[in-house]
Amino acid sequence: MIPAATSEGRVPFRDGETWYRVTGELGEGATPLVVLHGGPGATHDYVSSLAALADTGRAVVHYDQLGCGRSTHFPDRGADYYTVDLFVRELDNLIRHLGIGDRYHVLGQSWGGMLAQEHAITQPAGLRSVVLSNTAAAFGHFAVEANKLRADLPPEVEATLRRHEEAGTTSNPEYAEACDVFYARHVCRLDEWPAEVLRSFELMDTNPTVYHTTNGPSEFHVIGSFADWSAAGRLDRISVPALVISGRYDEATPGVQQALVSGLRQAEQVILDESSHMPFWEERNAYMSHVRKFLSQHD
Repeated sequence: MIPAATSEGRVPFRDGETWYRVTGELGEGATPLVVLHGGPGATHDYVSSLAALADTGRAVVHYDQLGCGRSTHFPDRGADYYTVDLFVRELDNLIRHLGIGDRYHVLGQSWGGMLAQEHAITQPAGLRSVVLSNTAAAFGHFAVEANKLRADLPPEVEATLRRHEEAGTTSNPEYAEACDVFYARHVCRLDEWPAEVLRSFELMDTNPTVYHTTNGPSEFHVIGSFADWSAAGRLDRISVPALVISGRYDEATPGVQQALVSGLRQAEQVILDESSHMPFWEERNAYMSHVRKFLSQHD
């Protein structure tokens, strides 16, 4: 059961608005947690299970990044608008608006973990810790490992993927069906995907601007504007403790995790053996237990 939201709102940012939801009461209890969703271009829905971390009195903040979900969409804007800096500044703006800048944690999943790294590198005074979930220190690391995993797909699936990528027809439903084979192995291994996960994928398909602009047409065909992003040489600027958590079958593989851990000053690593990219659904109790313990240690 996902706890009901305590409040929702919108905060102006540049010429748009960021939608957010708070579970729990800000200003009371343990240090609040801000959750950064992935994609780039997904929505908060697929990480909504993390609202359960509010069960001990900790407020949990979810939001949809600009161009995503319930926040303002700009479908006619491209890579010159949807930049890493845009999303870093949007997060800073939300934290100021909520009045939690003196004391908070951040949890970023997948691309959200990269955004969390960028935020932590600026060494905000009130940041207590970061949880880097199913992520990497560079887009390139992610793409290389995803393509290694892709090589193990059935030959006919790989052939379909390659044919459409070479022809530039990645919007063809046949390409999406082939991607689903990879996703079932390395994104979410549950036989039945939670409705919240399906909703995020549906909303991305409906509004693909951010994903296609910054990433590309799929997890392993990364040709978007973020393809060269890396924090690998800057991770030692993160001064707060970090929990690096992932799944054994994750598209962000254990090898990717090691590269991330080795660059951090204070890192604790957890790999959940029955999970892929969404252990907060696949091994939900174990994931929540590890994150809950880590956050409480660094409140």
